[in-house]
Amino acid sequence: MNLANKLTIFRIILVPIMVIIPFLGITGSINYIPIEWIIIDIIFIIASITDKLDGSIARKKNQVTTFGKFLDPIADKILVLAAMIMLVEEGRLPSWIPIIILFREFIVSGYRLVAVEKGGKVISASVLGKIKTVSQMLAIILMMVDVNGYFAILKGAHLTGFELIVNIISSCLMAIAVIATIFSGYKYIKEGKDLLKD
Repeated sequence: MNLANKLTIFRIILVPIMVIIPFLGITGSINYIPIEWIIIDIIFIIASITDKLDGSIARKKNQVTTFGKFLDPIADKILVLAAMIMLVEEGRLPSWIPIIILFREFIVSGYRLVAVEKGGKVISASVLGKIKTVSQMLAIILMMVDVNGYFAILKGAHLTGFELIVNIISSCLMAIAVIATIFSGYKYIKEGKDLLKD
């Protein structure tokens, strides 16, 4: 097994570790941020870095494998959706956001399966898809250290200084991710509609 695939597997292993942290009873906080969420955030950041590294290494060393092509996108989805569900459970993220993202991922995965079955061209990731990935990763990283939740300022929360800045930036990034998710999903449907014709 090559290094790129090992990094992908490592990313998947980090997910259950991330999920277990809240059950360990870690107490204390730094600047009102619970220490357990700082740990979770660090794990998520490390996992996100491996996402960038495994693809770069595979291409640079010409180690692109079928196993990697299969597992890498699954690892990404598991990481992002696990993090989002944790944020929903904490009341920091409305549930409709991961639902939209999950809906889009099912559609895209379905189209890719049909494309492979029909021997057609696989629709490559668009600029919108890349914007979606980057914005949602950054939004999750910030939301993990933002105890106030998605657009808390619009719900009457009195935030000032650093808390206000983090809340606005994380919420705006998540909104951008949702918009990019919807439009990149629409692009897949539009460009792949001929795949559904018999």
